[in-house]
Amino acid sequence: MYDSIIIGSGAAGSTVARKLAEAGQHVLVLEQRPHIGGNCYDRPDAYGIMIHEYGPHIFHTNEEDVYQFLSEFTDWYLFGHEVVANVHGSLLPIPFNLNTLYKVYGQEKAAELEKLLIAEYGAGNRVPIMELKKNTDPQIQAIADYVYENVFLHYTMKQWGQTPEEIDPEVTGRVPILLSYDNRYFQDKYQGMPKKGYTVMFEKMLNHPCITVRTSADCKSCMEFQSDKVLFEGAEFKGNVVYTGALDELFGCKYGRLPYRSLEFQFEHLKEESFQGRSVVNYTVSEDFTRITEFKYLTGQQDAEGTTIVREYPFAYTGLKGEIPYYAILNNKNRELYQKYVEELRLLKNVYLLGRLAEYKYYNIDAIVKKALQLADVIRR
Repeated sequence: MYDSIIIGSGAAGSTVARKLAEAGQHVLVLEQRPHIGGNCYDRPDAYGIMIHEYGPHIFHTNEEDVYQFLSEFTDWYLFGHEVVANVHGSLLPIPFNLNTLYKVYGQEKAAELEKLLIAEYGAGNRVPIMELKKNTDPQIQAIADYVYENVFLHYTMKQWGQTPEEIDPEVTGRVPILLSYDNRYFQDKYQGMPKKGYTVMFEKMLNHPCITVRTSADCKSCMEFQSDKVLFEGAEFKGNVVYTGALDELFGCKYGRLPYRSLEFQFEHLKEESFQGRSVVNYTVSEDFTRITEFKYLTGQQDAEGTTIVREYPFAYTGLKGEIPYYAILNNKNRELYQKYVEELRLLKNVYLLGRLAEYKYYNIDAIVKKALQLADVIRR
């Protein structure tokens, strides 16, 4: 009945499903949640404000093929996303950039430091904080110490439950100092939101006569992954399987649970027109939460009264019901554990792993859509 089974309906699964269907394959999408869209799922709350159920997701990309593909299913609310850090009550642009430098050091001293930084690293470049800390110049060291202590250290320990030195360079490399006056959090050509929301975009993507979607459908209730074959509803399935879920949980965590960080979201609706006057404020020094998002500033929504915010509290994922694994904790030990689960699928040439959970790595939305487009090309050859 089906040529391919896609497990998961987020950005990865929905993209593969659509491209395979357009190639003439009959595709079944299994989604264990009661809705499609994965962690990008959004919906109007009780007050009519569009919220992101699993935390804010801002689309950004320089990939023309990714942008054009997604644009088949949505118009865009394009904007330059800006974030500030609340540092002892002062709001500073982040990533730490030249505007931040002048706010912290004042005109005369900052002008001197700007020349020094640009001479050392070049205008417009992004310098990871851990690289900046290695510089032997005492003035650059002082900047690095300020950023490390006030922007990076406490926020990172809250987010990851580790010191920065314990965190994989792939993660710390995503926290740079930006040597420009661009206050945008991203510098990509395209950035913004699907105009009617991510959920509507994915609904259109999965709306194809060759695609069947089952929600509230755990793949383990109808599939079995044996060492040499895959069973679907009790019979061997010889088509393609794209798995986007947590790989350790597919095998009952038989070698141990892969470590992740999870998040607790505390939503609050307020009657005032605005709470913080911007989309995201990171709390890098104090407070138990890492950031507050005010959704109206992400979506440009103007047709609802009041405002809805969410605070994010990180914690260690344990696998308990209701918890969601968000961020893989990358280190050599965890990668070795992940490879044990990959080995379980070694003989299954028709099974493909795709996405943050299945590949145990971090992806932005555009990167996983790009990977999904490439995988679909491989499968349909």
